[in-house]
Amino acid sequence: MTLAESARKTEQHRLSNLGITPDGGWNAMYIDGTWRAVGDRDTCPILDPTTRDAVGAVPAATTADVDDAYQHAVDAQREWAERTPEERAEVVATARRLLDDYADDLVRLFAIECGGVRFKAELETDLTRGTMEVAESLASDYETTEHDSVIPGKKNLVEQVPTGVIGVISPWNFPLYLSMRVVAPAIALGNSVVLKPSTETSITGGLALAKLFDEAGLPDGVLNVVTGTGSEVGTAVASHPTPSVISFTGSTEVGREVGAAAARQLSAPSLELGGNNVHIVTPEADLDRAVDGGVFGSFTHQGQECISINRHVVHESVYDEYVTRLASRAESLPMGDPMEDGIIVGPVMNEKQRDSMVALVDESVAQGAVVETGGSHDGWFVEPTVLSNVTNEMPIAVDEHFGPIAPVIPYETDEEAIEIANATEYGLSGSIHSTDIDHAMELANDINTGMVHINDQTLNDEPHIPFGGVNGSGIGRYNGEWIMDELTETRWISVQEDPRAYPY
Repeated sequence: MTLAESARKTEQHRLSNLGITPDGGWNAMYIDGTWRAVGDRDTCPILDPTTRDAVGAVPAATTADVDDAYQHAVDAQREWAERTPEERAEVVATARRLLDDYADDLVRLFAIECGGVRFKAELETDLTRGTMEVAESLASDYETTEHDSVIPGKKNLVEQVPTGVIGVISPWNFPLYLSMRVVAPAIALGNSVVLKPSTETSITGGLALAKLFDEAGLPDGVLNVVTGTGSEVGTAVASHPTPSVISFTGSTEVGREVGAAAARQLSAPSLELGGNNVHIVTPEADLDRAVDGGVFGSFTHQGQECISINRHVVHESVYDEYVTRLASRAESLPMGDPMEDGIIVGPVMNEKQRDSMVALVDESVAQGAVVETGGSHDGWFVEPTVLSNVTNEMPIAVDEHFGPIAPVIPYETDEEAIEIANATEYGLSGSIHSTDIDHAMELANDINTGMVHINDQTLNDEPHIPFGGVNGSGIGRYNGEWIMDELTETRWISVQEDPRAYPY
């Protein structure tokens, strides 16, 4: 029996039993507090990566739908911003509690829509819960500070205010979390939102959020969800004149286009883009910990994360042992239907993703890389793959492969390791293993990246800690108080308390 033919519940049984589904299934958008049916619009299919079967469809929004969503967001935002911080926080808190009620449904949705195994589903739900908790606290974090003036009798007040309407375009790999990390704080801070989820994950990345906030009592128009393709609906959302901010998470190539479209409208771009992250293993590393981190950072959710390990950069003195142990661990990872208990590696997202990563492996092998384990695929299931004898110039190292693939590159000196790490347009995450923390810190300070994790792996995200990259990995920071820089504006109000003497 092939992996794709493994026992599955039928489409009808799975979808009809999801308690988090609105009446009639997911064949509707959410605008101004109303579920708008497909009507005469085109639709976009939802494909199950395990079976490659269509399990539903969502409406393809029109330009008129996007205009309507933004207009309702404008109409709702001022009144929402005038609500007390406690009222706004309570709506987010209610949605968070509903998230717990629907946790089991979400596990099934993640498997059906993006091939996420149970561990990944639980991890994403935990991250989503955490980002909502942090958002609740932000609602009360607005401060008005008083500052001295160079003018006698004047008082200067500086305050933070909502920026207005936020456009959000989210990806398919961690759809619920990467949408919610913007939506929840935006709403808590008094903004309204137009959310365009990835075409592949319109439910978990968009419509599920609408359902949560709808049930939580969010006023109509504060959150609007438009579904459809990135090339049409995403472009309309990004290039619209209404939003003050466009938040985009996705590839660097598309991010440049989104950022340019936003800038033409003077919308501030907030971009979290691709990565080519290194996992540096020094001569004095604890290899048990380094391999543990390497396995987790490369193969969680089939390596389909911008902060996954893309390159293992290992000192030549421990290179052979590291490769052997990493390959052994990769070979033992259970692969199969993400609905089944104990599965660690599920299918990759789609045929395009599979073909891209397989081609990178084949091209690199043709240039001298050696397959230590894996290298094959069945349907959209790509085996956990470890490659040795890799150089930093091979396609598998140059490109963000976004798959369950671990290229291992040897290095001789610290200078060479840093040169390898920085020889990329990206600068998102990195990790370093060393029992000498001072040595690890020296290396960390030389890596040109937004985040570095010592004696861990690259796959780290905490909702209260700033998250983001440099160079081709994006603009701005998410999480905690740092996202307030993206979602609020600073305003100066002065009060001339004493009569002022003017020169004429």
